[in-house]
Amino acid sequence: MDPMESIRQTFFLECEEQLTELEAGLLALEAGQAEPDTVNAVFRAVHSIKGGAGAFKLHNLVQFSHAFETVLDRVRCSRLQASPHVMKTMIRAADILSDLVAAARDQRELASGAWQGVEGELRSLCSDTEGPAPAAPTSGTGAAEEAFSFTPALIALDFPPPEPQPSCVTIKFKPADELYAKANEVVPIFRELARLGSVAAVCCPDAVPHLEDLNPLGAYLSWTIELKTSHGESAIREAFEFVEGDCLLEISCPAPDAGLGFDNASNELGAATSQPEEEAAKVVDFAPREIESTASATSALSAAQASASSSSGSGKAETGAGPGLNQSQPTIRVDFERVDRLINLVGELVINQAMLSQRIIEAGVGNSPSVAIGLDELEHLTREIQEGVMAIRAQPVRPLFQRMARIVREVADSTGKAVRLRTEGEATEIDKTVVERLADPLTHMIRNAIDHGVEAPEQRTSLGKPAEGQVRLTAGHKSGRVVIEVADDGAGIDRPRVKAIAIKKGLISVDAQLTDTEIDNLLFLPGFSTASTVSNISGRGVGMDVVKRSIQALGGRISIASQPGAGSTFTLSLPLTLAVLDGMVVAVSGQTFVIPLTAIIETVKPSPASVHPLGVGSRVIAVRESFLPIIDVGSELGIREPLTAAHTGVAILVETEGGAQNALLVDAIQDQRQVVIKSLEANYGQTPGVAAATILGDGRVALILDVDALVNRRRSESTSYEMPIAVGA
Repeated sequence: MDPMESIRQTFFLECEEQLTELEAGLLALEAGQAEPDTVNAVFRAVHSIKGGAGAFKLHNLVQFSHAFETVLDRVRCSRLQASPHVMKTMIRAADILSDLVAAARDQRELASGAWQGVEGELRSLCSDTEGPAPAAPTSGTGAAEEAFSFTPALIALDFPPPEPQPSCVTIKFKPADELYAKANEVVPIFRELARLGSVAAVCCPDAVPHLEDLNPLGAYLSWTIELKTSHGESAIREAFEFVEGDCLLEISCPAPDAGLGFDNASNELGAATSQPEEEAAKVVDFAPREIESTASATSALSAAQASASSSSGSGKAETGAGPGLNQSQPTIRVDFERVDRLINLVGELVINQAMLSQRIIEAGVGNSPSVAIGLDELEHLTREIQEGVMAIRAQPVRPLFQRMARIVREVADSTGKAVRLRTEGEATEIDKTVVERLADPLTHMIRNAIDHGVEAPEQRTSLGKPAEGQVRLTAGHKSGRVVIEVADDGAGIDRPRVKAIAIKKGLISVDAQLTDTEIDNLLFLPGFSTASTVSNISGRGVGMDVVKRSIQALGGRISIASQPGAGSTFTLSLPLTLAVLDGMVVAVSGQTFVIPLTAIIETVKPSPASVHPLGVGSRVIAVRESFLPIIDVGSELGIREPLTAAHTGVAILVETEGGAQNALLVDAIQDQRQVVIKSLEANYGQTPGVAAATILGDGRVALILDVDALVNRRRSESTSYEMPIAVGA
């Protein structure tokens, strides 16, 4: 790969992180949390994107970032208040900045009309902060004075303007690890300073540790620079423009000078700690003529820079780098394909561990205490490795939730509604693959919540609600799964209207008797829509059925809870990972199946008295004063005839996505174990009632049952029977 292309990819990866930090900071500012650290973090994110874009000559991105950065600079200097109008403009600017980054990454041009309008708004905010010129005082003593006019005359005096006198400016400069990690160097900075005046620099190597303690990715060197220049502080800071957020920088002069004051707001990593200087330290003179003609100075600095770029902040107290440099935990970037391969290898390790245990038991040596202990330790170690590797691929849902904030703003603007997004549980971690495939379903649900759920401001006001609607997006862990909720405080589901539309479209019969939950689930039927007109948001009957299929493809479940006038809540229950699951291994007519453990409530051994017939071909089991439908797994999958005596099998009580409980009837329970998920659809084809497959310890392939599909299939078959009004005795 071209080295520049690799650096370019790294830049866009960092842009994603900066955009995430930018979005989080702006939302905090919008919520009234205008802390200096938050403002500085937002400014630093835009500044970093601008610096990288300049290196790759992405002119549109640099131009827009500069305008955005100027507004943020005025906010952090308290020259511009973060009013609702200003925040709305900056949030829109963050969306445009994200679009410009995406366009640059895809090597395409974003239409100028898509971003220049927002850029103009940013520049107008900057011009507004300058304020009008002060009005001339008026005496107001009479009409004669008001009629008096005076026209000033300019008198040219031929005095030459005084030449600015050079001042001695002291600069303390300590690079952070990130400076070298972003491919920046120290030598160009000294060259830029040398163009401003006479430079003398003292390099302090005292923080360099012994060779055995040297970290090759850090920065240990610091410099004290004496600059004799007639330029102001702004010109000096321009030399550090691309590294200002990745170093400790202090600029001071012996006497107070308006042009060379020390700006604490610009020192984003905190005040620099003074570095000890030895009298024998090497002093390098950076006069402009010497940089151009003498190679020794450049060589000396190149050697110093190479030493710094090959070292890293080890976080030890003796470095004197201050607390600001070692706050973040060290990270490493790894291609997702490598992590995926590691996941697959761990899956094979789990399978081979199960096979080894099976063969040892079959060989008759499993009863030996030492062998049993060794097998247990191997099993525990394999599980710890698997959990550790899965944690590598896990990531918080925060970036996904922040993307939804833009969806809320766009849909609210297009519908003329006032809606605010509230998020909770953003630190909840889930498999990266699951996160990526959740974006489209969540987008559909949030668009529907705003378009169909939240009322117009005037309607909400008439109902006694706040004019601004609210969409709540939460995430959390529950029973070994991730639960995500999308809730709104709108009108709720109009169930009579939903049922009428379903009848009109021929989705249900006219005399169908449905519960509230069953009516709510009509929203997931293909072709169903409550929109009266087709728009770019909804009305085509494509959306919620796609959402349900997408969630089921992830091994998840979706349910609805709605209260008329109070809003609706859509709940997604998803597995933590798509690689492994804990399941119960069962036998049905000589075949082996796996039932996901998260769907199982308990197991029951039926007695003849607890099983009762219901209608034609249906049975229920009595469990603690409630009756649950029995689903014969072997009969539903077509591998045998229904069991005539249900008490000869085992009933496994499961809970479906709607909260309904059913009993799966199997022949026997064999084991409870962790299994590796293999896609059956990708390797064979879609099979009703089967979610995936796995490989057992003896090498056999076992099918993983789709509990919800089995229940829904049985329910649809049951409703197709004509139930008799009365049964003769």
